[in-house]
Amino acid sequence: MNGEEERDRLLQALGEARVAMENSLLPGTMRPLLDTDMTFAQLKVLTMLATTPGGLTVRGLADSFGVSMASMSTMIDRLVAQGAAQRDVDSSDSRVRRIHVTPLGRDALHRIVSARPEFDDQTLQYLSLDDLRALTQGMQAVARVFAARE
Repeated sequence: MNGEEERDRLLQALGEARVAMENSLLPGTMRPLLDTDMTFAQLKVLTMLATTPGGLTVRGLADSFGVSMASMSTMIDRLVAQGAAQRDVDSSDSRVRRIHVTPLGRDALHRIVSARPEFDDQTLQYLSLDDLRALTQGMQAVARVFAARE
């Protein structure tokens, strides 16, 4: 078997293993999403805020999501009331309020995104030392690819 055939075989095997893991872990990984008091729309807005360091205006959020200013303002009010977002005065224009994610909001997103039991200590402790070395090498390689894409 040549290198390209082996690569194809390994990629196929990895894809099958990933699908099998996702299917068996789906209930556990979805639990944090199902347990949140936030709507899906609120989570989308919170995600946008968490990935925009300078914060966003209500108008910018409303435009991004294709909703009215009133609808977005109501959603922001709810996120602020839950402690997930905050309104701050724009440093360059005191008439403008920028919306930022709070540590509580960031933590809520983190709980949802990081619900990946396939890599927790309770799972990894059962791997042989050789498998743990191989997984570490593979994960570090994947991390390098992600870092190079940025």
